[in-house]
Amino acid sequence: MTASEYQAMGGLPHWSTLSLPHQVAQLIVVRASGYLFDHQIQYPEWEPPAAVLQHWLSNLGMGGVILLGGSAVEVASRTRQLQDWATVPLLIAADIEEGVGQRFSGATGFPPPMALGAIAQRDLHAATTYAEAMGAITAEEARAIGINWLLAPVVDVNNNPENPVINVRAWGETPEQVSQLTTAFLRGTKQVLTTAKHFPGHGDTATDSHLDLPVIPHDKARLMQIELPPFQQAIAAGVDAVMTAHLHLPALDPVYPATLSPALLTGELRQRLGFKGLIVTDALVMGAIAHRYGANEAPVLALEAGADIVLMPVDPVGAIEAICAAVESGRIPVERIHASLERLWRAKQRVCSPFIFGDPPHARQQTPPPMAIEALARPQALTTASAMLRDSMQVYHPESSRLHSRESTDKHNLILVDDALSCNFLRRQAPAIALPQEWGYSLQVIDSYTPIRIQEQSTQPPSATLLQLFIRGNPFRSSANLLALAQQWLIYLQQTNQLQAVAIYGSPYVLAQLRPQMPPDVPYVFTYGQMPAAQAIALQALFATAPAQQTSRPREFTD
Repeated sequence: MTASEYQAMGGLPHWSTLSLPHQVAQLIVVRASGYLFDHQIQYPEWEPPAAVLQHWLSNLGMGGVILLGGSAVEVASRTRQLQDWATVPLLIAADIEEGVGQRFSGATGFPPPMALGAIAQRDLHAATTYAEAMGAITAEEARAIGINWLLAPVVDVNNNPENPVINVRAWGETPEQVSQLTTAFLRGTKQVLTTAKHFPGHGDTATDSHLDLPVIPHDKARLMQIELPPFQQAIAAGVDAVMTAHLHLPALDPVYPATLSPALLTGELRQRLGFKGLIVTDALVMGAIAHRYGANEAPVLALEAGADIVLMPVDPVGAIEAICAAVESGRIPVERIHASLERLWRAKQRVCSPFIFGDPPHARQQTPPPMAIEALARPQALTTASAMLRDSMQVYHPESSRLHSRESTDKHNLILVDDALSCNFLRRQAPAIALPQEWGYSLQVIDSYTPIRIQEQSTQPPSATLLQLFIRGNPFRSSANLLALAQQWLIYLQQTNQLQAVAIYGSPYVLAQLRPQMPPDVPYVFTYGQMPAAQAIALQALFATAPAQQTSRPREFTD
């Protein structure tokens, strides 16, 4: 049945009108590029070309798409294209934890959630006001470009400073703080679906589940005390979906990781916690699952365990075939598929625009809805993001500062970043580059791939050096090596009496490790953000003659 025939029925068709393969396909969410053209695809291993994607949506009936890449305006066109291809209206998702601008340029980007956790330690009211505003702005901008499902918020309690995959993505380090800010964020996100992740809690691990399977030794009593309360609060606040974590808790399930565990998904989340919404797996292409369970067995195990939606299976077509075979053999009861479809249909009825499936046949082609790009990056949204950056920033100005004592000497701007080639926040006009250049600093950028030894710098003439470090949790590749390199540069610049000031962008755990090594007469600034706005605010505060003034408290946010 075509989309126009569904429209002629007066709304979203009941799932029972679909064949078994189409029913199963509705439970699959595939990855796609946010760019419009095949030659723009950045991750071909995960993002299919247009012909393949159109086949998946039009002929196989995949139920959703997760997008990455492109500008917000491009994505607005892309989501309309995808909905045009679909036989049933799509859930279109994105990992938007720091505002739409985090993933799609041109929209509003916010500092990572832990910035609000830092504010909450001083002023809980201000932090919850910010969190609600962040949720409302994010939801409005997502909806404006056709995204109807936020894979956010992260409700993990980041109580392990070595955590490479959660880190500053969490609201904080205590269940109380995470619960309060989660609830505030969800109050603002009524226009779209939301997702609490990663169940039952991914905060206390030093292993990146993108690469391998973390093993968590905690018992249920510990989970009840630390990890689970934010999920309980999110459920009470009406979160629409819960995403599973790819980690193993032997005390609760000696065999399977959480994503594939009936004890955790059905027994704990569905039955004990009473969650009635969608359970979605984390991406099944991640190493923690893909390296152990195979492309087609993992989706079957996930549905057996109680998941409703399979996110990014390694082989989407093979996953459909394997699940159908499991149903036909009796391994998975057909009622299990039907229960997930009922939950999925309730979600789609809520957020799939009436214009998509409620209008007369072909109305959509005749009068396509306008792109609501006027909702993107509004002045109030940008002001809110800047206020969050200022209120969470730390600035240290010693009375006898080196910053203004060497104005006649050579000045050097040394930037350390993980991967300069793929770094979208360090273009030529980025404040971290442009502002020091205006102030007479020469530039040197070093990343993890730079073939340079620090001792070779001893042949260079000494200079007053501004050291700028862009380091935060780095999924797929640990940031430990980058931190070690930063420590080596910090020591070298001190020993050669060249360290003038330090700017740290990203993780407070990096600041905590570097601060004991910094001389008391060296000023520094720390900001949770890495985007251009964060760079400008931080450098202007660092180079001010006095510490940055406290910003006024945020105004109450109203829709």
